[in-house]
Amino acid sequence: MFEFLFKYPAAVFSKGTFVLLGPWPRWILAAALASTAALLAAAIWRKRTRAASRLTKERLFALWGLQSALAAILLLLLWEPAMSVTALKPQQNIVAILVDDSRSMALADTGAPRQQQALKILDSGLLKALQSRFQVRFYRLSAGIERIQDIHALCAMGAATQIGNGLRQLADEAATLPIGAVVLMSDGADNSGGVDFETLSEIRRRHLPVNTIGFGREEITKDVEMDGFDLPAKAPADSRLQAQVTIRQNGFGGQRAHLVVTGGGSVLASREVVLSQGPDQVETVEFNAGKAGVKSIEARLDALPGEENVDNNRLTRVVSIDNTKRKLLYVEGEPRWEYKFLRRAVEDDPALHVVSMLRTTQNKIYRQGIAGPDELADGFPVKPEELFEYDGLILGSIEAGFFNSAQQQAIADFVDRRGGGLLFLGGRWALADGGYSAPPFKELLPVNLPQRKTTFERTMVAAELTDSGKQSLICRIEDDSQKSEQHWEVLPYLANYQDPGTAKPGALVLARVDAGGNRLPLLVTENYGRGRTAVFATGGSWRWKMQQPAGDHSQEIFWRQLLRWTAGPTPSRVIASTPHAQLEDDGRIQIRAEVRDKSYLPASDAEVQANVIGPDGSSETVPLRPVPLTQGIYAAEWNAAKPGSYLAEVSARRAGEPLGKDVLTFRREDGIAENFHREQNKELLKKLAEDTGGRYYTAANAQNLIQEISYSEAGITGREFKDLWNMPALLIALVALRAAEWLLRRRWGFV
Repeated sequence: MFEFLFKYPAAVFSKGTFVLLGPWPRWILAAALASTAALLAAAIWRKRTRAASRLTKERLFALWGLQSALAAILLLLLWEPAMSVTALKPQQNIVAILVDDSRSMALADTGAPRQQQALKILDSGLLKALQSRFQVRFYRLSAGIERIQDIHALCAMGAATQIGNGLRQLADEAATLPIGAVVLMSDGADNSGGVDFETLSEIRRRHLPVNTIGFGREEITKDVEMDGFDLPAKAPADSRLQAQVTIRQNGFGGQRAHLVVTGGGSVLASREVVLSQGPDQVETVEFNAGKAGVKSIEARLDALPGEENVDNNRLTRVVSIDNTKRKLLYVEGEPRWEYKFLRRAVEDDPALHVVSMLRTTQNKIYRQGIAGPDELADGFPVKPEELFEYDGLILGSIEAGFFNSAQQQAIADFVDRRGGGLLFLGGRWALADGGYSAPPFKELLPVNLPQRKTTFERTMVAAELTDSGKQSLICRIEDDSQKSEQHWEVLPYLANYQDPGTAKPGALVLARVDAGGNRLPLLVTENYGRGRTAVFATGGSWRWKMQQPAGDHSQEIFWRQLLRWTAGPTPSRVIASTPHAQLEDDGRIQIRAEVRDKSYLPASDAEVQANVIGPDGSSETVPLRPVPLTQGIYAAEWNAAKPGSYLAEVSARRAGEPLGKDVLTFRREDGIAENFHREQNKELLKKLAEDTGGRYYTAANAQNLIQEISYSEAGITGREFKDLWNMPALLIALVALRAAEWLLRRRWGFV
């Protein structure tokens, strides 16, 4: 229809430039348009006295507008309007046809298999028409592209679809070949996350239009898919892990599915989930990490009756469990029950070690948990590197003035630069009563302290969880979340509480107390710099142990989880990472390391290497090089040749002295990517075409590509001028304008 009205394909207008081919200057056209409009206005204005009662100003203006538009079109035609467009020269350019040869193209969700539909379109005239104008090259697309001579050699058996990788290869070929356009025939079910910015920029730089033809349904009618499985890459031994499982479904809304998490041959967690009516839902699964080691954790959904694809119901991730103790420094200003019961709660925890400084008198400090007589012999550390030996810091009922300015700055650097955790407790000399309203503690605290003293009250109050606290592992004192909530409701009263003020924006209130009808925050957490801070505004949680049966361990569980949150995520001087810990049908991986010195400043002159251990036990040493323009960052490209789980131990040295090490895990899986997202990704195909100057087609209108593919700025081109004066749309516009004026005159009785 468009081509019937405007004579040419839409590509001529979207890619071309409007020009006037007439010999007269444009200023004459502008003057003629203005003069004609003025003459018409004068003529209509003279007629208003004969029909003053019928022709209002609005009606006069409407008639003038229609007559002026008609005159403008006629004048414009005298200047010979045309479109100037760049077009490929016949038989001098190559059109690259990329046909998706992955397993998803074998699906017959719309009748015949998707790949057979693509071949049918080519055989029904499209290929012959293209070959009459251009040289045509065929490529099969899966993990990359491979040139083929016969399109009927395709078999739809590729293990992956990586459109970006294939287009990158084709862009490289375009550097030496006159490739004028690309035709991509695919379902768009890309396994690599789409086309990256660098590849897209290279295609644009070469002005290479990618025309896409999409196949397959845009959604699978009856399917449940495991779309994501996120869990921490590292965790302490015997800690509780919280995983996020993302589920997509079509056709099973409201039904129940069985979700199972397994690892090491045993079931770690299992429960029923109700599938939501929407396409995506996130389920939280909790389980014990178990003993130290590298573990493969699998999440799966049992198949449902009538499910079209059961191969996308499971995902596997790798997690590194270590038995390194996290070391915390606890500073307490007075002997009190909270100090005793806190230490007792974690003394048998294999992941925590608490070193404490207790002020027994004004000038006497009692140390516990020290490694030797020299540790903390001079009191609280003054130098940052001495404090940085700890992973977490707890400040009890101790006034801010106990720390000198250098020590206060070291505490701020401990959180911000070191990435440590800082926990403030309530007490007689804590928070506002202890003078913590001044910098740097004012900035570190996750709350805005009240501007008054006497905020510490010795009154029995009950703790209650917020919605955030019900979801947090810090407050999970029972394996079952509902039982944990019920347990919190029957915990004994706290012996005291402290008003911590109001939570800062971005802070998370996990628990609160009801103090005479005024609900005050009790447990507040916040991320700060590279670390984290928290406030537990009481010194009376010891009653959770004393006022319950001997077999109740809720107090110990709470403190262990709170201190693991405080110290557990604290980074070492070497942090290993990778952008993609899950590799699918492609072993290329970037290993990165952030290296810092003893003061936790970036170390740019270190020797860094990774010892990579493969699934078969083989090992390889990979040197990491400094990344330009970034201090303390090192990286290396490596290829994981075999499927399975990998472990990389990254270590750093400077001047022969070890700086630290870290462990990185990743996994390569081959042949499973095509089980996921098998519906047509129309959004990807359409955006790819739009961003490169091409067009998206369906199987029904793919033949239109023949008329539009010639208009490209890639390859060998020339300028063409397309006359517009004889477009049917212009004739229709002239008739419509004249008819509209006549109808209006007739309606107003002024014919």
